[in-house]
Amino acid sequence: MSPQTVAAAPSGPSTFLNAARRSAELEALVDGETVDVLVIGGGVTGAGVALDAATRGLSVALVERQDLASGTSRFSSKLAHGGIRYLAKGQLGVAWESASERHLLSTVTAPHLVRAMPIVTPVYARSEEKIAKLTEVGFRMGDKMRAAVGTPSSRLPSTRRIGAAETRLWAPGLNAAGLRRALLSWDGQLEDDARLVTALARTAASYGARVITRCAVRAIERGGVQVQDGLTGLHHEIRARRVINATGVWAGELIPGIELAPSQGSHLLIDAARLGNPRAMTNVMLPGVLGRVVFVIPRPDNLLLVGLTDTPVDGPIEDEPAVPAADEAYLLDAVSRVLETPLSSGDVVGRFAGLRPLLRSGADSTADISRRHTVLEDPSTGAITVVGGKLTTYRRMAQDAVDLLVRRSQDLTAGPCITAQTPLVGAGPVSPAQNHNVPAVLVRHFGSEAAEIAALAADRPELLQPVIDGSEVLGVEFEAAVEREGALQGDDILDRRTRLGLVPARRAAAQASADEFFGAVPA
Repeated sequence: MSPQTVAAAPSGPSTFLNAARRSAELEALVDGETVDVLVIGGGVTGAGVALDAATRGLSVALVERQDLASGTSRFSSKLAHGGIRYLAKGQLGVAWESASERHLLSTVTAPHLVRAMPIVTPVYARSEEKIAKLTEVGFRMGDKMRAAVGTPSSRLPSTRRIGAAETRLWAPGLNAAGLRRALLSWDGQLEDDARLVTALARTAASYGARVITRCAVRAIERGGVQVQDGLTGLHHEIRARRVINATGVWAGELIPGIELAPSQGSHLLIDAARLGNPRAMTNVMLPGVLGRVVFVIPRPDNLLLVGLTDTPVDGPIEDEPAVPAADEAYLLDAVSRVLETPLSSGDVVGRFAGLRPLLRSGADSTADISRRHTVLEDPSTGAITVVGGKLTTYRRMAQDAVDLLVRRSQDLTAGPCITAQTPLVGAGPVSPAQNHNVPAVLVRHFGSEAAEIAALAADRPELLQPVIDGSEVLGVEFEAAVEREGALQGDDILDRRTRLGLVPARRAAAQASADEFFGAVPA
């Protein structure tokens, strides 16, 4: 495949992940099949590695101790961003890589999951003018990078200054008193981070990768790994010529000597009506701190996402870290300083936090640690670990990890990396006629598969209704989660395939409906 050639997006049964396929593929692995590459971790990096290796012609298995996107990859800010904040820290390489990967996500690999997002950065006090001007310089540098990597201004418009009146059209909740002006810029927003991971895993499966969730690796050895099946409790050996550890903040648990400095990013969810249903993301500049902001992002589910903290984490790593009261107070206070009506904890309908797998560097603050990823090789087992990075740059992280694996493996024959030209499931062209009468939410979630998903409700039209009041999630999405997206229990549907679980009240209302697809589900 030439660099200019873009493959067709995969579709059909070869992409389907479900309980029957998991059982058959795990059985083949424990019966003695040896794969070229075994990937540990079902987040965005691990799924990206599995796709990269499989598209090079290598045989691949991915094992994940829980579900796809169970960790940090479902707790991100859900942005495909160009890395503007890294310019303020002098990390030009990271910013360039982010802009490049955003371009690929929005034009080739997952255009159905990425949309342009307007961003207003309001300027109030005269004392903010200096930081505002420096911020504008950064935005305009970002515009130049956007153009240089090939993203047209028709997709992501250039930065411009706007007056106070236009600013409040974009963000009605802003305080009019003292509002001088704002910067209007644009970046990429993901429909959902967990949906990206699921699309990656299904695409990898279409190229032959075996994707096994609920299967924990207990030990890495030369020639394979020891695993425990989370559904049966049985222990097995899986043979592999090489192993790639893509477990994020848990990487050091499998390979001693990897020293991470995890950083927690806390987020809050607010009803969008509380701030007048804003049409743009709001950046709140922090006084005296160039490049650090607190943001309010409109989501497609009538919620606003408020973030982001950068808090060092000490002690054991939790699967689902709680949002500390101090983080919540910090976010609410920072945002409220520019709002007409301040926010309080009573306005918060959901909370979540993600953990950044940063490599320990000696920096005074986790905010100062570079977001550039690192690829390491363990001399005792030969396993390769990839850590650091961020959601937007998952593809490059995967490429670098597999490149190193191929260089170190004389017994493996692999082609070049082609993931920059490989669309994910759902990324195919969609005609208006094809999606006539298909609910818009299915087009947003499934792209070119939307009509197929709608057709799953042919004999059960009630599945085209929202599963709960106040949510846009349709019952047919539950069906698709089980039949083709690898959901093995109700929580997989609620917390990762649909994201109803982000709001506890919505989760509780939908739990029984999700569990019906599996019968009795263990707690």
